[in-house]
Amino acid sequence: MDHRTPVRRRAARAALPLLALALLAPACSGGVEGRPGAAGVRDPYFPKLGNGGYDVSHYAITLDVDPAGQTLRGSVEITARATQDLSSFNLDLAGLTVDSATVEGRPAAVNRAGNELTLRTDEDVEGRLRRGETFRAVVRYSGSPKTVTDPDGSEEGWLPTDDGAVALGEPAGSAAWFPGNHHPSDKAAYDLTVTVPEGLTAVSNGVPAGPPATKKGRTTFRWHTAEPMASYLATLAIGRFETKTSTLPSGVTVFTAVDPEVAEESARTVARVPEIVAWEAEHFGPYPFSATGAIVEREDDAGYALETQTRPFFPGAPSAGLLVHEMAHQWFGDSVTPESWRDMWLNEGLATYAEWLWEEEKEDTPAEESFQDAYEDEDNWAFPPADPPSAAHISDDPVYGRGAMVIHKIREAVDDDEEFFALLRGWTRKYRHGNASTADFTAYVEEATGEDLSGLWKAWLYGGSRPAADG
Repeated sequence: MDHRTPVRRRAARAALPLLALALLAPACSGGVEGRPGAAGVRDPYFPKLGNGGYDVSHYAITLDVDPAGQTLRGSVEITARATQDLSSFNLDLAGLTVDSATVEGRPAAVNRAGNELTLRTDEDVEGRLRRGETFRAVVRYSGSPKTVTDPDGSEEGWLPTDDGAVALGEPAGSAAWFPGNHHPSDKAAYDLTVTVPEGLTAVSNGVPAGPPATKKGRTTFRWHTAEPMASYLATLAIGRFETKTSTLPSGVTVFTAVDPEVAEESARTVARVPEIVAWEAEHFGPYPFSATGAIVEREDDAGYALETQTRPFFPGAPSAGLLVHEMAHQWFGDSVTPESWRDMWLNEGLATYAEWLWEEEKEDTPAEESFQDAYEDEDNWAFPPADPPSAAHISDDPVYGRGAMVIHKIREAVDDDEEFFALLRGWTRKYRHGNASTADFTAYVEEATGEDLSGLWKAWLYGGSRPAADG
């Protein structure tokens, strides 16, 4: 990111209010077993984000969107595995109206408190959700999706544009357009079916799942994302686009969608997507997804670029450096996803260092020079990159600039570029399509290098003061 540039349930008796039914205690329920799934996974910055008690493997989202009125009708089928015996479980949803819900085909009681939906499982033996069981929950919903303001003041969620809308999700905006387990620690595959007025295009992650189909003045687009994806990386852009499709020698699909108003100025940089993907694969390991590309909207359609999985989003024509940064996130953040939002520097520090490497190899600017520039920038020393003071600071300068300085110091400690790039490729291989924490990273680096780097971590990753540049 760049801020700078399935419940089983008998039909409820009509005499019982929905809220009371959802909150019945096990002792009063005629034999309910299990316990509620947690409402939140206690992320250090977003404690209510995500949910406990289950793990999602697949989302099938179907949307019918009216861009003129900025409304939608939607449904999501969630396939998940219970990680405990469940009496109820939660989903995250910001705004929108829940019209109905089922689990394993049975009507589910739904209670809502703010952005938390609680779905209550069935009381009888046949309807219980047991640990290890795979289940399917379907939620149907409608309304006007909302724009969410982050703690740092930036906007995400559902962003209306002149010719449609764009959905961006970091860190919590995806809950504005579909219910789910919206924490990066729960990744899943996705299928998205979107119907829009004829003449508009709906672009999302992954590969097209068949050609668009038009009927009665409305066109349906289908997108398939096979590899695990954190919900904050899911995107949807609706509008008028110039689209191009090609295939890399590796078989990876390249799909780009550019707003006609910025197509001419974007063309040269967007055409470099295959080149940049190949260069980064050489340095960071095999490209981790079956598709790549870019979505380029108008400059005023969002306040930042974002590393949406397989197809980064840009407001206006990107520079080569910004394209390198967001594409690097396909390895650092999208494939290897942070365990919590405290680990954000693993995304941004490594993507920023990718920019430094590009400038070193393509523009004759040594990474040491980029390091010195970052070192002299006072903004990079506001706090340690691995310990932002609050949710409002997880995308501040130290996460990027000082995060990249940590990577440069690792490179200096290794003192061998071949070994350093092998280290990066090993990292993306070990945690490919998974989650990793800062502790995982420091342990991995020390094990791979055979060195005690505790001094480096203390000074550069966690230290409160500015160490000597050559320290």
